Amino acid sequence: MKELKEFESIIKYKFNNIETLEKSLTHSSYSNEDKSYNKVNNERLEFLGDAVLSISVSRYIFDKFPDYPEGDLTKLRSQVVCEDTLSMVAGELNIGKYMLLGKGEEASGGRERKSILADAVEAIIAAIYIDGGYKKAESFVLDNLTKYIHHAVKGKIITDFKSYLQEYYQSKGHTCKIRYVVTKEEGPDHEKVFHVDVVINRVVTGSGSGKSKKLAEQEAAKNALISEGQINEYN
Repeated sequence: MKELKEFESIIKYKFNNIETLEKSLTHSSYSNEDKSYNKVNNERLEFLGDAVLSISVSRYIFDKFPDYPEGDLTKLRSQVVCEDTLSMVAGELNIGKYMLLGKGEEASGGRERKSILADAVEAIIAAIYIDGGYKKAESFVLDNLTKYIHHAVKGKIITDFKSYLQEYYQSKGHTCKIRYVVTKEEGPDHEKVFHVDVVINRVVTGSGSGKSKKLAEQEAAKNALISEGQINEYN
């Protein structure tokens, strides 16, 4: 219960029925593995959340970009309402930490699996919709996805800056060693922030911070690409 309360503060929504939130964070591997667990998993919520997510983003871009034809609106929405983007939102909210996973899924890295995280975002949207209505769910969607919508309008959404950085140096024919070094950790366990430098051939080329090492590494790679002039700050 304590962790669910922590998560409520992260997503900035207090549930009237906390069990709805718990259900949204319960993966099928947990309910299948633990026979004593008599609550359902989040699969049905994913179905509903997908619909709420779609209409929320559709309405926003329909109103925000009145000159876009139907084809451009569809393309824009598909760039935002996708596994890569939703898994990044999940990372920002540290959803993986709060999920209930079966032992097998846990051991195989389920807390960082893109598909599981993206599905959980949809389930949480549905949980908020059921608990508080459409407006609350829409607010959650737009609070977390508006920046990605505008990134997509400005150009390609890059969801893996580390791979992009690696490919950039390889394309230049450079033989280099890229390392990510944690320089500092701060904050309590449930709100820990990691600081990371990306070091290329012993030179620090970018720094970043985030709620997990992976997010901090991505931010450091992004800032390295900005310093190289490969992307701008809006990517």
